[in-house]
Amino acid sequence: MPVDCWSPASWRAKPIEQAPQYADAAALAEVERQLAGFPPLVFAGEARKLKRALAKVANGEAFLLQGGDCAEAFAEHSADNIRDFFRVFLQMSVVATFAAALPVVKVGRIAGQFAKPRSAPNEKIGDRELPSYRGDIVNDIAFEPESRVPDPARQLMAYRQSAATLNLLRAFATGGYANLENAHRWMLGFIKDSPQSARYQELADRITETLGFMRAIGLDPESHQELRQTEFYTSHEALLLGFEEALTRVDSTTGDHYATSGHMIWIGDRTRQPGHAHIEYARGVKNPIGLKCGPSLSGDDLLQLIDVLNPANEPGRLTLICRFGADKAADKLPGLIRAVKKEGRSVVWSCDPMHGNTIKAVNGFKTRPFDKIMSELRTFFAVHQAEGTYAGGVHLEMTGKNVTECTGGARAITEADLHDRYHTYCDPRLNAEQAIEVAFLVAELLKTERIGRGRAEFDAAE
Repeated sequence: MPVDCWSPASWRAKPIEQAPQYADAAALAEVERQLAGFPPLVFAGEARKLKRALAKVANGEAFLLQGGDCAEAFAEHSADNIRDFFRVFLQMSVVATFAAALPVVKVGRIAGQFAKPRSAPNEKIGDRELPSYRGDIVNDIAFEPESRVPDPARQLMAYRQSAATLNLLRAFATGGYANLENAHRWMLGFIKDSPQSARYQELADRITETLGFMRAIGLDPESHQELRQTEFYTSHEALLLGFEEALTRVDSTTGDHYATSGHMIWIGDRTRQPGHAHIEYARGVKNPIGLKCGPSLSGDDLLQLIDVLNPANEPGRLTLICRFGADKAADKLPGLIRAVKKEGRSVVWSCDPMHGNTIKAVNGFKTRPFDKIMSELRTFFAVHQAEGTYAGGVHLEMTGKNVTECTGGARAITEADLHDRYHTYCDPRLNAEQAIEVAFLVAELLKTERIGRGRAEFDAAE
């Protein structure tokens, strides 16, 4: 269907999955009316800037680091939590940038990641069964009948929390907190306390030498804003389409529609059916779009979705977020890569090593084994190297806090440890130390990829 048949509300005529059922249609309509009059959370020019940065990723000239909470929570909203998340994100970015000699495009799962798809409409605890928790923007996590009723007023709370979060993130990104030397000092603290400190010291020494050289030639953060500021973007799954429609705006400079709820939105593996509502909405907005790709997606189906979401083959428009699981990635990923490569489609290939590796521990906690996460990342890079394509990004559920939700890592969290600090509202997240371990692995893999590409280019020139 051509885009000129599209409107922000055209999704309403399509089949829809994962949509909450609101009892009071008039109350829902009133909330959406209010949201439609609120200021945008992000701006079209920012989304275009992110798309240009992602175009460099698609061309192998940068790397995408995307991560954040599984589901943001109203009760967990605090300046400290946002600061801790932003700090570990900067540390990960510094590690990847220095090791791979590539710019890192930083996109948080934050300031809008409130709605969650669920595998079943109901959940059971003991002999009680209630509707599933669908994220704070829809209902409450408390396991009580009244808490699980979808409440449209929660969308207003989510908007206000997103606005406050964005305000603080922008201050951190531009007000000196993102100073490269600060990020390095935080990294030194991490290295000192890590069980793998010796392994990380080499990179820390390189960063120290580089910063010393920069200061020696007059490149200090006070006189060069690029050293004390950074670009940081927000993203979330565009699951609650009434909320997205209400925050869709026409850009006055281009006449195009943009989702102003976040710089980038993505479509989940459970809602990517061609001709359904979520694809219909996403195809008409000009933001960068992510598409989750799970084991059930075939090459032909993927090409059909690419045709709808990026018909002009615009670099940076579409990011394919692959989430197979460590045991399926080697089997499922090559076919998708070959299909896309054969048709000459420009996409960003990103690895989500979290969602396909979720298990239930013997004590009942959902968890993700860290070795499985690392294994899927290694497979992702190895497959791309074998196919002659670029492994361009990573997509993580993570926090800046010292939680115990994923087993393994340098401190060897066990299933028995999970109950100590299991704070997630939905799926298990990497803690700060595990997230930085992932960054070091990604840095090593990127460095290997860069060296291999350089050799290939040299051989071709010969």
